[in-house]
Amino acid sequence: MESPVKASEAELANAIRALAMDAVEAAKSGHPGMPMGMAEIAVALWKRHLRHNPGNPGWTNRDRFVLSNGHGSMLLYSLLHLTGYDLPMEELKRFRQLGSKTPGHPEYGHTPGVETTTGPLGQGFANAVGMALAETLLAAEFNKPGLELVEHHTYVFMGDGCMMEGVSHEAASLAGTLGLSKLIAFYDDNGISIDSDKGQIKSWYTDDVPMRFKAYGWQVITAVDGHDVEAVDRAIRKAKREKTKPTLICCKTIIAKGAPKKANTGAAHGAPLGADEIAATRAAIGWAYPPFVVPDNIRAGWDARETGKRAERRWNRTLKEYQKQFPAEAAEFARRNAGALPAGDVFRKLMDETVQKAETIATRKASQNALEVLVPAFPELIGGSADLTGSNLTMVKASKPVAPGAVKGNHIFYGVREFGMCAVMNGISLHGGLIPYGGTFLVFSDYARNALRMAALMKIRVIYVFTHDSIGLGEDGPTHQPVEHAATLRLIPGMDVWRPCDSAETAVAWRAALERSRGPTALLLSRQNLAFMKRDRLDDVARGGYVLADAPGARAVIIATGSEVQAALAAQQQLAQAGMPVRLVSMPSTSVFDRQDANYRNSVLPAGLPKVAVEAGVTDYWRKYVGLEGAVVGLDRFGESAPAGELFKHFGFTPENIAKAVRSVIK
Repeated sequence: MESPVKASEAELANAIRALAMDAVEAAKSGHPGMPMGMAEIAVALWKRHLRHNPGNPGWTNRDRFVLSNGHGSMLLYSLLHLTGYDLPMEELKRFRQLGSKTPGHPEYGHTPGVETTTGPLGQGFANAVGMALAETLLAAEFNKPGLELVEHHTYVFMGDGCMMEGVSHEAASLAGTLGLSKLIAFYDDNGISIDSDKGQIKSWYTDDVPMRFKAYGWQVITAVDGHDVEAVDRAIRKAKREKTKPTLICCKTIIAKGAPKKANTGAAHGAPLGADEIAATRAAIGWAYPPFVVPDNIRAGWDARETGKRAERRWNRTLKEYQKQFPAEAAEFARRNAGALPAGDVFRKLMDETVQKAETIATRKASQNALEVLVPAFPELIGGSADLTGSNLTMVKASKPVAPGAVKGNHIFYGVREFGMCAVMNGISLHGGLIPYGGTFLVFSDYARNALRMAALMKIRVIYVFTHDSIGLGEDGPTHQPVEHAATLRLIPGMDVWRPCDSAETAVAWRAALERSRGPTALLLSRQNLAFMKRDRLDDVARGGYVLADAPGARAVIIATGSEVQAALAAQQQLAQAGMPVRLVSMPSTSVFDRQDANYRNSVLPAGLPKVAVEAGVTDYWRKYVGLEGAVVGLDRFGESAPAGELFKHFGFTPENIAKAVRSVIK
């Protein structure tokens, strides 16, 4: 029996082209141009260099591949299908359809082999920087001479849109500074975008990209013919030899390569080619097969299952020897990669110390105190701040700064790069083995918001430390005083938001954030000191909302968060003296409270009692708890520049005004 004719690399590339244009045509929407234009680059990387195992997409030491220009998702889906991942042809036929494993943009956790959710341009590249940083940090921690448990590359495809987005500047600058040599980026330089008749970008994008990346400290390989597999291969080999810098490979390509009329035009970027152009393309590239048909010899040429198994088996032999020589480190490595927290009762220690001290301190300081206990106990914690370490208080005695050169440590100075920081943190979390936390002022969460949204969409464990959480920051004024930010963060599905009122609630919030393995957490912390609140028990704090101070025969409920709990407590006491009993509920986390069972929620917020919410922020969010008949003491305008105490008085966050609001809702 004759063996099938071995497929040429040109045929391997054309398989990608055919699947991309067929799937987009079937869906009547999508982006065929990029997959068709990057097909040879994909052949060079995925056939000759990428180390992965389709049978085990989560293999720890796999190379990471990120499609930052995620609109070209059919490139990735074609590669995953052809190389042997659990992504059958039926799923490619259902591209962009409800319930398929081939959504319009790649989604982490939804499709096997997808390392991160991409589509918002530039963020995939920033995620890749985080992955490469995680690889470098873990290698420095775990690798032993001759036994390298962590030794892989991070590859990322990116286009002109990724280059234009500001987050790419932030992330590329950081990667160059840190010298992340295992990071290799491919720039799909096709000169085409959506705008204008022909899509030519030269009217609005004239950056000298190679010089820009050289200025960042990258190795830049220019003028690579992106349709020449050998040329791309040579560039990758050169990139892998570089030991001190990340590498950008600039590949000149033609969008929709092979399409007779629509190649090199904006028409191929984000719309189906159409039946006539697809037929003409098939003829032009010599693809004589019906839609969604890939000949066996071409499938065999792409199949990476056996090579993937062999690569993982080789690594497993290294792991076995490592376990023999370094059993404790091997066990720690396994725990970290499983996402499990260390054994022991560190959280009990944290709570005991916090309650024993009963300090009147800012919750940002309470957060630092918590980290003093947690960082030594959780070696997977990797902290940082966007140039506000001394204000966010994210650094502790056990913190070791990550520095250029020999990259190791557990605290990153991200610089004034809020968006980049949060997107890089997402990449660190996605890589596995580390739990990132990073700080900035709450008002600057706006800069980073889409990265926060992506973390929630991907359900990954990332902790955002947002300090200076209200007008309580004082004299810096309305540009720095968050008003709408707590509410908007709470509106992100899957984002847990904590705004603690004292050191005890802060410690509980940190525990909740670390124990939450499937989703991000935002901690909103005060600049100003807050008094420690006496409680009969701490257990209910973790439920997000609880009765802090009750009163027999209560006629109303005050709900408060953060620094406003102090004023609410004073208001409750004033009302009690006036013969008006009121319950005080502290609600540090509405998202966690809303997940409690109905019986618990009703026991805290009884249906028959009128309610008043108190928070130094916009009021609409609180209507879900107080209703239209209740009242909200809030702030539906921007702040002012003045000392914090004056501002709280000026805007009505006083016991007297809260008591007045309570009286207004009691019939």
